[in-house]
Amino acid sequence: MQYSADGQSDGTATVQFPRPGFLASVFRDLGAEDEQDPDAAVTGRSSGGKAGDGPSGSDRSDDVPTGNDPSDPGPDGAGPARREAAGPGPADRGAGHPGPGGADPDEAVAAHARAAALTHHRTLAVQSEHDRLADLLRRAALPVSAMDFESQLRHYQPRPYPADGPGAADEPEPRWEDFAPAEPPAADPESAPSRRLLDSGYQRELAQARLTHQRALREWRTRRAGAGSPAVDESRRAHEAAEEARARAVREYNESLEECRRAYRLAEPAAVESLLERALAAAETATQDLPAPCRAVFRPLTRTAVLDLDLPPLELVPSLTGYRLAPDGDILPVPRPPADRATDYLRLVARLALRALQAADAVDTDEILAGVVLNGWLRDPATAEPLCLVSVDADRDALARTRLLPPGTPYEERDDEGVYADAEQDEALVRLRQLGAAVTPDPYDRVGVQPAAQAGATVPAASDLSANEFAQLVRDLLTRGGIAQWSVRLRGPAGLVATGDGAPGTALPGRWVVWASRDTGPIGAEQIETLAEAVGEESAERGLRLTTGRFTEEVLDLTAEESHRHIHLIDGDGVRELAHTHLGLPLATGG
Repeated sequence: MQYSADGQSDGTATVQFPRPGFLASVFRDLGAEDEQDPDAAVTGRSSGGKAGDGPSGSDRSDDVPTGNDPSDPGPDGAGPARREAAGPGPADRGAGHPGPGGADPDEAVAAHARAAALTHHRTLAVQSEHDRLADLLRRAALPVSAMDFESQLRHYQPRPYPADGPGAADEPEPRWEDFAPAEPPAADPESAPSRRLLDSGYQRELAQARLTHQRALREWRTRRAGAGSPAVDESRRAHEAAEEARARAVREYNESLEECRRAYRLAEPAAVESLLERALAAAETATQDLPAPCRAVFRPLTRTAVLDLDLPPLELVPSLTGYRLAPDGDILPVPRPPADRATDYLRLVARLALRALQAADAVDTDEILAGVVLNGWLRDPATAEPLCLVSVDADRDALARTRLLPPGTPYEERDDEGVYADAEQDEALVRLRQLGAAVTPDPYDRVGVQPAAQAGATVPAASDLSANEFAQLVRDLLTRGGIAQWSVRLRGPAGLVATGDGAPGTALPGRWVVWASRDTGPIGAEQIETLAEAVGEESAERGLRLTTGRFTEEVLDLTAEESHRHIHLIDGDGVRELAHTHLGLPLATGG
């Protein structure tokens, strides 16, 4: 019996079992050593034991818990719950449970899947950058709308007063006949008219028509009563004053625009620059998300506009093709070939440059410009000086032949190239090079080009002029002197060789061979001999050697001889004097 703490029995009995070795000895005495222990079917233990256990001295495995019986507490006194908390045993370890010192295969598979998903996500981000560049290339190639003076004119359209219409005094009173619904047709022609009036649909239409007529009648009486009220008259006067102000604003704007047009036709720099920058700003509307401002400076001396175009940053073009997953699980970037990246950037630069040239050409409807110089500058905050990556020196004839890519098919799409066409077949780059543009071979290596002309003062020195500007200046000077039928035979950055015919009675009669150049050093006698030979080959009568520098004493003595008196000389001082006399704007000193 068990007893409680106060010594009383609690009513339960405790059974004392013999120790396990006693039963083993009994079975052994009965000759059942080779038979299995009947308890083994329950406990899972075999009948065999070890020596040294029990009275007979043989050891039995019955005294040692094997861990297979759920009721065994285990050697440390822990029950089955504790063994389960301690983790699975060796027999329970399978594919999802690593052994001691091994990696979990499921965790490795999950890590690989996460790395593959991240690689795909990063590749999609790179692809979106390529798609944005392709969209910018497409929009930068759209045609430019002309922003000439005619397109900027405003037109005034008067707005009527809301209460206007037929005068309230003249407006007739609403009649019931205009609102009454049509009577329903009779099913029987011989039936009385009163039978048709009993139709329910007709009665609903009749009631709605009476309400509409009464509403119109009330509104007519209200307008008639308030036609001459002070509030209505004041509202009408305010409306008329506002309309007059609108008409005056439109008229003043058109007058100012016409004044700008007159100044533009007179080639005043402020008017020409204002019109050009307005056209350049309008051309950027297709790519407002791509900052590429362009400034204009007009030189009335040569009637040339110098445009400074800010190029987009180099980081705009993607540097990667995507990402790939390495066998060891690392995510590795796949870089693009440097040549492909440079070509893509130059392709975008070419479209921006052509768009600016097209805008300047389209707005010049009065043909004030003789040419356009465009310089594309890469402005890096890390460097003090900007880098010129593209420079174009185009005259009017070249601009007339230059057009942007058609908007429908701006690219050659092929399976192996996607949206990017081959650099040699890209139409924008081809047309830009046809204009004689200087383009950097590698923008990412910071290889610059020499600008054709700097956007400096409106009256530059001869050394600041572009090749087209200098040729235009020489042509204007000699045309004002009487030479017509101007034909350029050779032209380079330093000068030109041309022929022309002067009308009789002018300052320069006969056929001429002109050699003009921008020089800093003196001109020697060998050049005069070369010019004399050219005069003979062209069957001309006279030769003109024009330079922005000076001639040596030997040249002056040579042209004083009878054999070379048909050769005429104009030095730098003479060029500046001719520019002041014929063009009204002398060249600045320094060239």
